[in-house]
Amino acid sequence: MKDADVSKQIQQMIKFIRQEAEEKANEISVTAEEEFNIEKLQLLEAEKKKIKQEYERKSKQIDVRRKIEYSMQLNASRIKVLQAQDDTVNAMKEASRKALSRLANDKKVYRKLLRDLILQGLVRMREPSVIIRCRESDKKIIESLIEECKKDYMDKMRLQQPPKITIDERVYLPPPKNGNAADSLEPFCNGGVVMASEDGKIVLENTLDARLDVIFRHKLPEIRKRLLG
Repeated sequence: MKDADVSKQIQQMIKFIRQEAEEKANEISVTAEEEFNIEKLQLLEAEKKKIKQEYERKSKQIDVRRKIEYSMQLNASRIKVLQAQDDTVNAMKEASRKALSRLANDKKVYRKLLRDLILQGLVRMREPSVIIRCRESDKKIIESLIEECKKDYMDKMRLQQPPKITIDERVYLPPPKNGNAADSLEPFCNGGVVMASEDGKIVLENTLDARLDVIFRHKLPEIRKRLLG
């Protein structure tokens, strides 16, 4: 083979190898770019997902914080309303106590009230022997009522034998509050009686203050409802 032909073949082979190398390089380049784009897209999606999750987390935190703040404000408002109701109820109670303290000034009305309280106590206790504790200032009135109460009790219960009624002269109920000591923690009593069986096992508190407390306790839901309008 002539040298020219050999040279020509070599050039053709070089050209073929070069072309094949270029094609392979292009293929690698395209593949690399595709892989890069895919990886870039995956990274982008992952970052977007991360941002979305972070947004949702912070959004939930804000929502929870708002709910907590709303709940705290609502509770604070409820506490204020309840406090205002309690203040009103206490004011009503105090006004009622002051009215009760003036009740003893009307001797006729107060005497009848004591008679009714003692008779009610006798009926509720149904004891053959009863001890009455009262304020020292009410002792004479109650002494004058004992026989009358015995008779009324016997008539009401249809008994032949009257109960034994004794006034406790060792311990008296405390006097009413002094007008200048409205906030005093000292015990007080605006009137009425405390009755006990002779053995002390049964005690009935029938003072005006105890009756007032019972009325307010039973009527408290209704009072609160009215205060709320």
